[in-house]
Amino acid sequence: MSISSRFAVGIHILALIEINKDGVSSSEFLARSVNTNPALIRKIMGMLKKAGLIEVNPGIAGAKLSKELSDITMLDVYKAVHVVQDNELFKVHESPNIECPVGRNIQDTIEPLFSTAQLAMENILGKVNLEDIVKDIDKKVEH
Repeated sequence: MSISSRFAVGIHILALIEINKDGVSSSEFLARSVNTNPALIRKIMGMLKKAGLIEVNPGIAGAKLSKELSDITMLDVYKAVHVVQDNELFKVHESPNIECPVGRNIQDTIEPLFSTAQLAMENILGKVNLEDIVKDIDKKVEH
C-alpha cells in the first residue's frame, strides 16, 4: 500500500508550469511530461486551483502559478491534492476484539504514535518549497 501519487503529480505539475513559464502549460502538455492522461491532470489542476496555487482560465489553454515559488510549500501541495484526510495518514483498524488485551488497548496505544509521525512528516513538508524543487531540477538538467 502507498499513499496516492496525486502528491507527486501535483509537485510535477507545479514545477513544470514554472520551468515552462514562457510556454503554454496545457493539460495535454503537462500530461505528456507526467505520462498520464490529460483528464487526470485537469482533475489535479482543479485541486491546485481551488487551493490557490495556480490560475487557470476556462477555454484558455495553460496555467500559471498564483504565488511566488518560495511561498508554495510541499505541505501546501500535499493538502491541496487531498492525499489523506487531516490526521488520517495512518489509519487504525476498526473493531478489534475487546476481549483480547491487545485488541482492547491497541488503538489508544498506537494512535498517538501515528499522530506524531504524521505531524513530523508535515513539518518537513512545510520546510521545503517549490523554489527548492525547481532549483534542484535545474541543477540536474545542467549536468
